Amino acid sequence: MTDLDPTALLELAHTSMPFGKYAGRPLMQLPEPYLLWFAKKGFPENRLGTLMALALLIKSEGLEHLIDPLTRPAGPNSKTVQ
Repeated sequence: MTDLDPTALLELAHTSMPFGKYAGRPLMQLPEPYLLWFAKKGFPENRLGTLMALALLIKSEGLEHLIDPLTRPAGPNSKTVQ
């Protein structure tokens, strides 16, 4: 990934795994070994794969703190995204 889409971090913060053992779990909460397995086998060739690769990059660089503020509700009337 050479260019970072400006909305990618926000999208990553609010996207859940749609299938498999970790279905329903936010991508940033996927275990790093699981993401590494996908990296070795090949990420899906769609937006999900791009976001999974970004999640792995962020985790491997210890930058999870970049996503944390994006997952918190913005104010008293905000709803938690599942």
